[in-house]
Amino acid sequence: MHKKSEQEAYWRLTAKLPDHPPLSESRETDVVVVGGGIAGITTAYLLCQKGVRVTVVEASEIVSGTTGHTTAKITAQHGAIYDELLHHFGLEGARSFYEKNQQAIDWIRNTVSQKQWECDFETQDAWIYADSEATIQQLEKEQHAYDKLDIPYKHASKLPFDIHCDGALIMPNQAQFHPTRYISAMVEEIVEMGGKLHEQTKAVDIQEGQEIQVTMENGHVLTCQHVVVASHFPFYDGMGLYFAKMKPERSYLMAGHWKEKDPGGMYISIDQTVRSIRFFSMDGSRGILVGGEPHSTGQGEPTDHHFDVLQKFTSTHLGKVDFTYRWSSQDYTTLDKLPYIGAISNRHPRILVATGFRKWGMTQGTMAAHLISERILGTSTPSSDLFDPSRFHADPALKKVISINSDVVKHFVKSKLEIPVITLKQLPLGAGAHVNWNGQQIGAYKDESGNVHAVDTTCTHLGCSVNWNSSEKSWDCPCHGSRFTIKGEILEGPAMKPLEVIKTDGCEG
Repeated sequence: MHKKSEQEAYWRLTAKLPDHPPLSESRETDVVVVGGGIAGITTAYLLCQKGVRVTVVEASEIVSGTTGHTTAKITAQHGAIYDELLHHFGLEGARSFYEKNQQAIDWIRNTVSQKQWECDFETQDAWIYADSEATIQQLEKEQHAYDKLDIPYKHASKLPFDIHCDGALIMPNQAQFHPTRYISAMVEEIVEMGGKLHEQTKAVDIQEGQEIQVTMENGHVLTCQHVVVASHFPFYDGMGLYFAKMKPERSYLMAGHWKEKDPGGMYISIDQTVRSIRFFSMDGSRGILVGGEPHSTGQGEPTDHHFDVLQKFTSTHLGKVDFTYRWSSQDYTTLDKLPYIGAISNRHPRILVATGFRKWGMTQGTMAAHLISERILGTSTPSSDLFDPSRFHADPALKKVISINSDVVKHFVKSKLEIPVITLKQLPLGAGAHVNWNGQQIGAYKDESGNVHAVDTTCTHLGCSVNWNSSEKSWDCPCHGSRFTIKGEILEGPAMKPLEVIKTDGCEG
């Protein structure tokens, strides 16, 4: 049985960021950045360097979201992606994507070196590998794309592990780091430059006029000229219909001490289950991080199953590892797999968004910060249009829209027709489920003391029914990825309201 701390990310537990007070008054600023992950913090840093007054607001804590739960690879090799980008965006678009990501890597490397930030930064090669006939064909297409795009690479026929490999494509001189230590150093400089940061400050609305007003849940208002929505999933939609354009997905990571020789490199398979491997500095020695097992949020097997599969994979192919830390992460994939970076919609040119990083946020979040800060400063280039959130390419976007939203309808209809087979009285201690209570379907969690926490299982976003996540003890929506605590409080958007709490008053129906 894992302790609570062991369910949290290694990066979050091994570096402490200073606390920042909640916003306690209404005031004016030049730019409001909503979100304390790598995209938001880097945007604030770049703008502060140019003398812009910036205020960052974070609903929870800095680096509490995806940035604090990442593999922390800094690379332009985002799986096997370039063959697909060539087909959908052409030579110029695919090349621009590579260049922007590589520029982001170079900027991180140079900044860490010049500032001497202690964040375990290491230059590493990035590997993608094929382990079947189907994936070797995909790898060969990816290599042809590298040739067309003049992307430097090396080829290998095997891995430095006991893992079946039909071929590997290596992108040299990529990198990795400790993301929390990196952000901590950046936040310290933001404060020194006069930037303001407020944690436990949830933005809930935006009103536009000659000036923009961003309203917080506590009622305080920040008045500004630009807003940057870098809150993982946009808390404000602005008629951009992001819930219909992005698919939420969860994945799993485990970390522990590595007792063998470190072969170097960062590895990821290109099959559907995904196996990601990297090594890192851990308590004065080396550690190993193994991840994978992606699935749509609120769907699939119980969380513990995915950790068990990763543990078995490690034991079989890498050797015995005592995984002290294990955690999960959530991220969003856009219709065409490029992030949305720019005006949140054509109607709102001063409200900018950065989202849809497809689990590669260390590089793409940094890239987004540069594109957005350049736009605010009036120095953006036409290449930024590639990431315009209002873009639409019929292939593959139209098929993806239909696929994503057909899945939503399936879960919406199914959830409304199913009747729970167990009653609240039958629910075991320490368990959560959809239950029948006085002829009504509710979601309930019964703790070890027998206390019941009951909620209406209707997601407050668009009405789908949330599912119980037994390992993380949360209610997860299979439609758009919203997640809630046992008390119905919001863990992940796009939902803006908590689940309705149901008072069972000790009556088990």
